[in-house]
Amino acid sequence: MFRPTRILQVAVASLFISGCASSHSGSEPADTTISGTKNQTIVSNDRIDSSRTPPAAKPAPTRGDFLGPDGSLLPEVRAFARETAQAKALPLANVEALLAEARYNATAVKLMTPPTRSGRIRRAWTSYRRRHVDAVRIRKGVEFWQAHRAAIDRASARTGVPPSIIVAIIGIETVYGQYTGNHRVLDTLATLGFRYPDPKRPERQTMFREQLADLIVLDQRKELNARVVEGSFAGAIGLPQFMPGSLIRYAVDGDGDGRIDLVSNTDDAIASVAAYLQAHGWVRNVPVFAPVALPANAIQLAQEGLKPESNWNTLRASGLRALPGGGSAWQTQALGVIDLQDEARNTHDMRCATPNFFAITYYNRSYFYAASVADLAHEIADRIGYGDPNKLDEALT
Repeated sequence: MFRPTRILQVAVASLFISGCASSHSGSEPADTTISGTKNQTIVSNDRIDSSRTPPAAKPAPTRGDFLGPDGSLLPEVRAFARETAQAKALPLANVEALLAEARYNATAVKLMTPPTRSGRIRRAWTSYRRRHVDAVRIRKGVEFWQAHRAAIDRASARTGVPPSIIVAIIGIETVYGQYTGNHRVLDTLATLGFRYPDPKRPERQTMFREQLADLIVLDQRKELNARVVEGSFAGAIGLPQFMPGSLIRYAVDGDGDGRIDLVSNTDDAIASVAAYLQAHGWVRNVPVFAPVALPANAIQLAQEGLKPESNWNTLRASGLRALPGGGSAWQTQALGVIDLQDEARNTHDMRCATPNFFAITYYNRSYFYAASVADLAHEIADRIGYGDPNKLDEALT
C-alpha cells in the first residue's frame, strides 16, 4: 500500500504480495505489487557449489549485513537509527540492536531490479484477469466466505464494504492465506531501504525506510516480533498483505481479543481489509462499476488517473445510458470511464467506475488489480447466491 509509482513486472517465487502495497498507477499491469499476491513463477535461489571451495577456506562473510568491520552499524544505518528513535520516541539502543540483526535479502533485490531490456511492458488485461480471476480463487473464495461468514458479515455491516469484495481481496492477495510470503520482513525492508537496486528511484528507497521505521515501532510496541515475522519480498504481512505503515494506521481488532494479528487471526484480517477500504473512500450501497451502456466512442472518454474525473450528467450527455434494475445511488457520485486495454489482442474493455473502484486502487494502484477484485467478487458472489446479473448492487456493493 504505497504511493503511486510504476514497477515493471517481475517473477516472484510465490503468490504473495499485495497486498496491500500499491505500486502501479492507471491502467498499467500490476503483475507484481509491493504488498500483495501476484504471479506464481519460480525463482531459483543462489547456491554455492561446495565442491569448488577448498577445505581450508574460511566461509565468506554474510553478504550485505548492515555492519562495518568493527561490528557497528554502517554510518547510513546508524543515522537512520538515530532519526527513527528521535522521531518515534524510541530507545536508541533498542533500535540499533534490531537493525544490527538485519540481513541482506538477495531475492528482494533481484525481484526489484528493473529489467535490462528497454521499453515498457505491454498492457495485457485479458491475461492478467485470467491469472487472478481463476477457478482456484473462486472455489476457495466460496469456501472462505462460508467458513468465516460471521466475521465477514460483521465487517461488512460496520464499514459498508460488501462481503464479496472483502473475500476477493484476500483471495487475490494470498489465495486465502496460502501464500503470505516467507521472507523475514526486517531483512526485506532493510535491504530495500538501504540497497534499493534502481538508483533512478530514490523515492522508493525512502519509502522502504519509512516502512522499516514503522516495523520498528510495531516491534517496540510488542504488536509483532520483527525478528521473526515473515512476509512478501517487499515486506507485506499476513492474509491481507499489509505493509507495516498500513498495519499501524488501518488494521483493526476483528474478534475483540485486544490485539491485532494479521498473520494467523482471520477475523482481524477480514476486519482490516474492510476498514482499509472504508478509510480510503468506500461508499456504502454503491457498485464498483456503474450499470451503464457505453457508446461506441467510449474510449475517447477514458481517464488514466486514480480519482474519478467526471460525473453522471456529463457522461450521460456524452452518450452513456443507465441500464434498468441497477439502482440510482451511483448517479450522485463522481465517476470515471476506464479502459482495460489488451495491447497484444488490440482490445479495450471499457467500464464506468465509481469511487469504490478507486478505493480499491489504494490497495494496489492498478486499474487491472481493482477490476480483477471486482470481477472475482462477482464470480464468488454468484456462486454464493448473490449474483443475479440484474442486481449488480447486491454482488458488487
